[in-house]
Amino acid sequence: MASTTFLTLPSGRRMPQLGLGTWLNPPGIVQDSIVLAINNGYRHIDCAYFYDNEGAIGEGLEKALKEGRVKREDLFIVSKLWNSFHAPEDVKPALLETLRLLRVKYLDLYLMHSPMANKNVKGDLLPQKDGKILQCDIDYVDTYKAMEKLVDEGLVKGIGVANFNKCQLERLLSVCRIKPDVLQVTSGGPFYQEWEYCYSGGRDGHLGASCVERHVYQTQCELIAFTRSKGMALTGYSPLTSPKRPFPPGKLDPKNGMEDPVVKEIAKKHGKSPAQVLIRFNIQAGIATIPKSQTPAHIIENTKVFDFCLTDDEVKKLESLHYGARAVPWDILGYVFYVA
Repeated sequence: MASTTFLTLPSGRRMPQLGLGTWLNPPGIVQDSIVLAINNGYRHIDCAYFYDNEGAIGEGLEKALKEGRVKREDLFIVSKLWNSFHAPEDVKPALLETLRLLRVKYLDLYLMHSPMANKNVKGDLLPQKDGKILQCDIDYVDTYKAMEKLVDEGLVKGIGVANFNKCQLERLLSVCRIKPDVLQVTSGGPFYQEWEYCYSGGRDGHLGASCVERHVYQTQCELIAFTRSKGMALTGYSPLTSPKRPFPPGKLDPKNGMEDPVVKEIAKKHGKSPAQVLIRFNIQAGIATIPKSQTPAHIIENTKVFDFCLTDDEVKKLESLHYGARAVPWDILGYVFYVA
């Protein structure tokens, strides 16, 4: 097994700490990536309806399962409820479509992709007017309550949230019936100070959000401590600093961590690649991490992170690289943030 460590979730289930990310892995390629990953020990597969590749991922999952090397219960399959489907009546149909596409009967974990709600416009996951997303004031608590019913029905084993800030998490934890198993964040971003707004429900205004990450350029120590204090697991994406992210340049863009001299020096010392050091940085912090790649050699290489440890001094050197970068800024997608 590649994923030799696990995180215990509030539900009591165990989640493999290393997973395969599937964002930007297109149909035609992702099928083979899934089969290769499973055959090389990955058991945690991270998906999302918004990535527009779940049908192809389903083909890969079906093929891998038919080959007989793993059973469905050996896998930990995650997907996410997109912002267009936050209305409580839309939550179950959205999940059923994801299950159909992935060709599975249940998910191990279903996350709310963000606390922000779009208008549900058929055929358009990012409906816009004048360059701004058509948002709507659906309270994420109501959305989460609809997700709790999916657990009751056995359609998902656990639920969680993504891209929530501390304020939003505290509010959700104060009213939820089923505790979120996981907070997934971009592996590098903070509770962005300028966007750390709460949505209290019942008022005009849009949901606040922060695009939180956790990598060497945004170490997220406060977020790690907070989720631990609440007994939740944390998943970080973009652990390799997302050098091929499809966004216009921004002032807070992370550098390519795999080219950082400090990372390269540590990698050389351990006889590892810079990518393996960046992944180990998250693993050793007790964070689940989901690096993505379309390259077969890299998919396999990324699993070989359990046979070495970073020293305390090396961890401090990596943490010292922090400068508040953010790889996936939601405002670039056209979201507007208001204090509710």
